[in-house]
Amino acid sequence: MAYETIKFDVTNGVAKITLNRPEKMNTFNPKMFDELRDVMPTLESEEVRAVLITGEGRAFGAGADLTDGEGPLDVRSALEKNYNPLIRFLTSLPKPVVSAVNGPAAGASVSLALSADICVAAKSAYFLQAFCHIGLVPDAGGTFFLPRKVGATKAMGMALLGDKIPAEEAEDMGLIWKVYDDDKLMIEATNLAERFAKGPTKGLGMIKKAIRAGVTNDLSTQLDLEVELQEAAAQTEDFAEGVQAFAQKRAPNFKGK
Repeated sequence: MAYETIKFDVTNGVAKITLNRPEKMNTFNPKMFDELRDVMPTLESEEVRAVLITGEGRAFGAGADLTDGEGPLDVRSALEKNYNPLIRFLTSLPKPVVSAVNGPAAGASVSLALSADICVAAKSAYFLQAFCHIGLVPDAGGTFFLPRKVGATKAMGMALLGDKIPAEEAEDMGLIWKVYDDDKLMIEATNLAERFAKGPTKGLGMIKKAIRAGVTNDLSTQLDLEVELQEAAAQTEDFAEGVQAFAQKRAPNFKGK
């Protein structure tokens, strides 16, 4: 299906979403959220074993399109109907999500990038918490992701000052996973997503769930969750294949089952 504000395809088990409003720096508008909602069932399907999100053109995304629409901005409705469901969907999706930040990421687009399980960026990219410059508050999970990734001190500085954080600095402070040369970013990000797509998908999804829960759970609760998830993982076909491949000294052929 052809879309207006995103590009979407599934290749080698990887669903690639490209935010496609380059003339607007890939800012979010209602049409984009409608189209993102439309691909969600495919992302949940068995044919998709990993997700890759990036931007078209020179930017990853510049947050909300504040020029789209007429009348006063209904931020509550926009967050509750569009932004928050998207972030909840991606963070709870039981398969790895990779974001490839190909250029500037600002506002809610930073939240989208950081909602991924692995975030990589081009050297020319930067991250900007722009909300303070217009009297707003970081949203779409911004105040959740930032302190958990870089600590309260750095998060406070990013949110209150609204300075650009270059990609290499973002890597050094633990905001993102890795930085690549601009011409290598999509090659490396695709390789990473395809590596996940060839892996034990259900087990990777459980790892994702456990790590995300471990940020807020107490030790006892987390130990109980590990028992629950490990029991489920041990019943998958991929676990049986992994054990057999190890015994036979060969590469495993995971099916995501």
